[in-house]
Amino acid sequence: MTELTQKTVPQNKLAESVKTSKAPAIARAAAILRLLGKSDAALGLQTIAKTLNLVPSTCLHVLRALVAEELVSFDPDTKRYALEAGVLTLARHWLRRNKFTDRAQPFLDRISQEFDVTMLGVHIVGLEHIIVVATSQAGNNFQISAQIGSRFPALISATGRCIAAFGNYPEEDIEARFHSLRWDEPPTFEQWQAQVQQTREQGFAIDTGNYIAGVTVVAAPVWKSREKLNHGLVAIGIGSNLQRQGLPELQQAMVTAGRKLSQQLSGEEL
Repeated sequence: MTELTQKTVPQNKLAESVKTSKAPAIARAAAILRLLGKSDAALGLQTIAKTLNLVPSTCLHVLRALVAEELVSFDPDTKRYALEAGVLTLARHWLRRNKFTDRAQPFLDRISQEFDVTMLGVHIVGLEHIIVVATSQAGNNFQISAQIGSRFPALISATGRCIAAFGNYPEEDIEARFHSLRWDEPPTFEQWQAQVQQTREQGFAIDTGNYIAGVTVVAAPVWKSREKLNHGLVAIGIGSNLQRQGLPELQQAMVTAGRKLSQQLSGEEL
């Protein structure tokens, strides 16, 4: 199984968000939580402080506050910190309020099994990033996976083309972020713009090996209202396999699922 991971350097972005924030105390706490969430192992004070460019004493102060709030755990034997179960309470409340996750799951499961692909439901946070909030995997031997809670740059891959096509963002903002993206086979901005226009016309986006060589990604938009693109459906598979499974049929299934899900979430014909 191959895990889908973002191709940007998260530590630099976390440190920069702390540096430029208008509420640095909150930014420090959020950056620490994100860093611990991305780490497979517990981290020590010096590692956290160095990664986020924080003064160790300041970092320790924030960590102690997070431990007191039961969002971070501290192991006195190893002197290392990790996420605590308290973060699940926050996540559970969000998932309970967010109808997308529950309603998207049947669509994800059906398409995943029918076309032998990994399916993701993603929450779109403007031009900043997307967050995986639902997943479904087929039973094939070689799988591409992404964990719930994983974050990726908003404009990357097929999902990014959907956001650029339907998000109504200024082109100068889009271009500035586009040039910071990391691809295996990067398209030029002009090529990418043409693909964005094609996405507008056909109602879905496709990435054939740009983001990850040999991997095809198909994405369809999901709206809660006419004004704002909130979510997306994403199918990920090995390019050669998708050709055999029926790429045009997958694309149509994605568009249909996105449209039906949008109607369920908005309560109106979109």
